[in-house]
Amino acid sequence: MSFHNSSSAVDITEVEKRRMSDVHGLDIDERDRDLLQRQRELEDLDDSTKLNWEMIKKLTVCGVAFLNDAYDMFSINIVAMILGFVYYHDAEGADQNTVPKKWDTLIKIAVQIGCLLGQLVLGRLGDKVGRTTIYSASLMIAIITTIASAFSSSMVKGFNVFIVLFIWRVLLGFGIGGDYPLTATIVSEYASPKNRGKLMSAVFACQGFGNVLAPIVGIIVTACFRSSIDNDVRNLDYVWRLIIGLGCIPGVATLYWRLTMEDSKRFQLESAKAAAANADEDMQREKLLAKQHFAEDTAQEEGLLESPNTVLNVALADDKPRRAKTFSQYFSEWRHLKVLLGTSIAWFALDVAFYGINLNSAVVIDAIGFAGDLYKDKPSHFIIRNCLGNIIINILGSVPGYWIAVFTIERLGRKTIQLMGFAMLTILYIVLGFAYHKILDKSVAGFIVLFTLAQLFQNFGPNVTTFVIPGEVFPTRFRSTAHGISAAAGKLGAIVAQGGFMQLKDRGGKNQFIDHLLEIFALFMLIGFFVTFWIPESKGKTLEEICDESEEYY
Repeated sequence: MSFHNSSSAVDITEVEKRRMSDVHGLDIDERDRDLLQRQRELEDLDDSTKLNWEMIKKLTVCGVAFLNDAYDMFSINIVAMILGFVYYHDAEGADQNTVPKKWDTLIKIAVQIGCLLGQLVLGRLGDKVGRTTIYSASLMIAIITTIASAFSSSMVKGFNVFIVLFIWRVLLGFGIGGDYPLTATIVSEYASPKNRGKLMSAVFACQGFGNVLAPIVGIIVTACFRSSIDNDVRNLDYVWRLIIGLGCIPGVATLYWRLTMEDSKRFQLESAKAAAANADEDMQREKLLAKQHFAEDTAQEEGLLESPNTVLNVALADDKPRRAKTFSQYFSEWRHLKVLLGTSIAWFALDVAFYGINLNSAVVIDAIGFAGDLYKDKPSHFIIRNCLGNIIINILGSVPGYWIAVFTIERLGRKTIQLMGFAMLTILYIVLGFAYHKILDKSVAGFIVLFTLAQLFQNFGPNVTTFVIPGEVFPTRFRSTAHGISAAAGKLGAIVAQGGFMQLKDRGGKNQFIDHLLEIFALFMLIGFFVTFWIPESKGKTLEEICDESEEYY
């Protein structure tokens, strides 16, 4: 593989080039050989990659990161329920024990906004500064803001507790956002082609454990304060703060390992290769001028007929400085841009429905008998039963879906799983949407089955693959940035779902618009299905083969 850029304007044969190089001692391919050596080392990395203690440690750190992130993101659903009892226990009528919709939406959407910003900014810095440096910084941001969130309170004059909590959770989301592109690139660059997809999806599947851990912690903490809560509901103020604050423990436990992680050899070699290709052009020209003077002297001494200008033209043609393409140059080509659009639009479409389908969680929890009565039940009893309902929902379809994907991704391929998932979700949402009220009226069990299947095919489908694919299909120098853009598009979908669709679900009456929302989600799944064809299959290929990284240079 060569990074040659020969000039068509030079009319000279290869034989003459070789003879001039030999006669005049011009080492015109010196940098090519340096770049080629680094390229060979990159290609040899996958052959030497083995699952050892160092890799197990990195996978543990990355897995805990996603468990922690999921806990921080989804524990807010429990916290919002508790905040209703704490701050609105003395409200009247239907407003009692319920956080007003505007504040409920604000605190739930905060992390998604922060994640979007973090994925873009920290993803880019991961390529410019280094993976592990930014990875450590993102965790420290998350730890500090988690603790700060737990101490949120109303100001005497100014912001109330919900606005303060919103601010801290936006900053928390910024730290969490960095985990998406950086975890994906770290794992993909360390793993071998035969197990890269499995390891990346296993790390991401730890999200499922985080989803389950949040209600488990909610149950434990509520149970510890049960008698005091029943005596005075305001004692729930300790509960929600503890639920949020305990979320920093996994991060603190793995902080040292993050701080001592090193960038992968692939990233180091690629950075060196790009630096060599981007060597200062003035220095290269000085080198060429020195070669010209040497060639002139030698030609005069040996009586050669070639003019000094011809010798210089040959050197310029063969030794022209090679440059690494910038991000904008690389993605200005449609064949590369369509891949980035494919990963971004697919993730956006998926997250609209992924976060939107959770609008039905309350329906399912009520159907399986774990909803309770918001006004008659004791607060502790109501909270514990809802937490149990959330655990059951996650165990039914969500967690199994993650791990089915883990154990099949290397056999079926990423693209196949994503296409299958989008296709199944399109069908399920069409059925749920157009027959929503009929199914609920005639068979609640049937509705639960369809809801569970939707959760199953979200995770044994695009929820896993939209994370894995962007970590494989982009060049090393742009991998973290491109993954961050794809993930940010997903979070934009989550914001649309939580900030937009959540406001529509009660249009015309409580839950009366959900059937139409499910029909809209079906359309988004269909869009995700078609844009998946823009994405290449990466199963069994090295990262260099997938992207043909030599094309980064011109």
